[in-house]
Amino acid sequence: MKKIGILSMQRIFNYGSFLQAYGLMQICKEIGGEVEFVDYHPGKCLILSEQKRGISRKISKVTEVLKYKAPFKEKIKFIKYKKDYAKNYYPYLEITENMNYSPKLDLLIIGSDEVFNCVQDNTNVGFSPELFGKNNRAKRVITYAASFGNTTIEKLEKYNVRSEISEYLSAIDDISVRDTNSGKIVRELTSAEPEYHLDPVLMYDYIGKCKKIPKTVHDGNYLLLYGYSGRFTERECRFIKAYAKKKGLKIYCIGGVQNACDKFIDCDPFTVIAYFKNAECVITDTFHGTIMSVITQKRFVSFVRETGYGNSEKLTDLLERLGQSRQIVNDVSEIKRKLSYDIDYRKTNDIIKKERVKTYEYLKSQLNEL
Repeated sequence: MKKIGILSMQRIFNYGSFLQAYGLMQICKEIGGEVEFVDYHPGKCLILSEQKRGISRKISKVTEVLKYKAPFKEKIKFIKYKKDYAKNYYPYLEITENMNYSPKLDLLIIGSDEVFNCVQDNTNVGFSPELFGKNNRAKRVITYAASFGNTTIEKLEKYNVRSEISEYLSAIDDISVRDTNSGKIVRELTSAEPEYHLDPVLMYDYIGKCKKIPKTVHDGNYLLLYGYSGRFTERECRFIKAYAKKKGLKIYCIGGVQNACDKFIDCDPFTVIAYFKNAECVITDTFHGTIMSVITQKRFVSFVRETGYGNSEKLTDLLERLGQSRQIVNDVSEIKRKLSYDIDYRKTNDIIKKERVKTYEYLKSQLNEL
């Protein structure tokens, strides 16, 4: 059995990061690999910010959450969810608190997720050359559906890391990306054409294969609001609350608490998919929230944001690839109209089916190169 290492965002306390990591792990096991996750050392943030580190950062995050207008007990549930995340969910990925740096491997897969998003102020990531393959001890190094997120070629130039990133990318044996922005950067820095693959949450057949997903959640009629805490503005939350009230729906928040929140759901990542499946509709502004809406065939809308952290590069690209651009909203006033659509998933399902074949063939071919 070949030893496969996955270098990803598996330690980020986020359901999407977990599910993409777990999905890729399962695919690699299916093709005959012995799989382990590989860790990286967070680097210095290229963007200077006021972000706190360590215990100060945790206290700051708790204080911020307590300011939201959600019921107090739901905010406490969110804080507990974050506190217990590693203990509860790391075992599913077969990782512990002990870090696994630069193991000897036959194949190292960098990805999926925003492993190349090096121009950001997230102190858990920063600019880490290891995420570009530096200091690895693998016979072969590839990427799978890797993304630069909202890092652009202009940002690489502004922060003087273009040539360094070019050197790292050129040393990788085969590059697969998940979006147009990432492909453009790879082409410009290496003159090579990368392959394109969809995220593992789409490529691993969670609905058909994962026995850990409950068949249903008996929890009333609800609208699922999925996003990082506080990312939905007060104006957006007013519109969402009015829409939910008119439809007779409770607002359940997963992943984060918002100013519009009747109930925060603290559950394992597999049950999250069940909550998507049983929701009346979904409102999200995240990449993986959009993907979970698609794999559960839900009525949904996805907010595309140009400001703040920004999600326009990855989310617009994803919805275009899946043939669901109509579900993009730029302003909350659009949700009533767009949630009234019956979404035709036939074309999307055909795309996913073809892309799954392509994903398995790509990863099998990489093992055959050894």
